[in-house]
Amino acid sequence: MPRAVTAAVEYGVARAGIATVRVLDRDVIGQAHHPRGAAGRVTAWEMAHRPSNRQRSRWVVSLLGVQPADQVLEIGFGPGLAIAELARVRAGHVYGIDHSGVMLRQASRRNAAAIRAGRVTLIETSVDQLPPALDGPFDAILAVNSLGFWPAPAQRLAELRRRLAPGGRIAIASQPRCAGATADTSRSAAREIENLLRDAGFTHLSTQTLPLSPPVACVLATNPAPDTR
Repeated sequence: MPRAVTAAVEYGVARAGIATVRVLDRDVIGQAHHPRGAAGRVTAWEMAHRPSNRQRSRWVVSLLGVQPADQVLEIGFGPGLAIAELARVRAGHVYGIDHSGVMLRQASRRNAAAIRAGRVTLIETSVDQLPPALDGPFDAILAVNSLGFWPAPAQRLAELRRRLAPGGRIAIASQPRCAGATADTSRSAAREIENLLRDAGFTHLSTQTLPLSPPVACVLATNPAPDTR
């Protein structure tokens, strides 16, 4: 897509508002899984500017208690909101993956200064094709509204646990976006995440809730040291 057209799309969204654009371009609705093309650019803009998404990302990062020396990995960074927050709280190094080139470009623009400073590394790939450069060990891993798109999520979580240092933390957050989602929908998603994490060998599970509409459920867990399992 030519740069001039891309700029026009983004400018049009800003002028018309998200609700109007979603009515005019129905292809936006199905773009959450893998944003691409013109509709993907609109979706990326919407995701970055939705206030609840910004609040959700800040909240999930705060739950991880990131320290200055921590190596952190985000799975499915989208427009790069949580990446920016991790950089803001001075994580040692922030890595992120997303399988959408549209999201990679937007997140790279949003985090350009931290990338230039060598504090953030963003890679276009999927959770089932993590490169050796991301073998870890990481001190923390997070995923915000992306686990539902993973192939074989139980296997992916087990693989991620092997990339965590002993005592490393993981945060998996879900804010259901399906039509008619309620607090019960969020609780059901949290239970499913808890079961997947437990089956993958994580311990010390706890679930926190952010009271948005619908609520955000974030399940926190720990990679146990070998002699504590």
